[in-house]
Amino acid sequence: MGRLYVVRHADAGSRSAWDGPDALRPLSPRGRRQAGGLAAQLADAGVSRLVSSPFTRCVETLLPLGQRLGLEVEVDERLGENQGALGALALADELAKERAAICSHGDVIPDLLDELLRQGIKLADELRWQKASTWVLSRDGGRLAKGRYVPPPA
Repeated sequence: MGRLYVVRHADAGSRSAWDGPDALRPLSPRGRRQAGGLAAQLADAGVSRLVSSPFTRCVETLLPLGQRLGLEVEVDERLGENQGALGALALADELAKERAAICSHGDVIPDLLDELLRQGIKLADELRWQKASTWVLSRDGGRLAKGRYVPPPA
């Protein structure tokens, strides 16, 4: 069965300090270092697919892992900011037979975790979603059944 790695995008600095459209806000230098650390954390996880929110900061978060694994970062609108849990859950179901990493935002990830809790997932750690952190979700009988939190890379 597949495993799902749910990644919150790395640091992208302050919204108020960015002049362009928020969807185009890139990672900060700190965020680029975090993205490199995430690539190292997930390099041996057997990830075979990368799917990101269309927001630049999410795509850039997964790029170093994609380069390391020789994988393209796919973009899926359902992971975008303000999209809620339902689209992310549908995507998770589509990825059920794969080991995939998805990257989303600080509003989508808690919605997703809340919905999974309603569906009976057992989480080993308290709810949190720091930038550049990962939730590792495992399946049992096809459904997401267990999860554990991995803090951002040092």
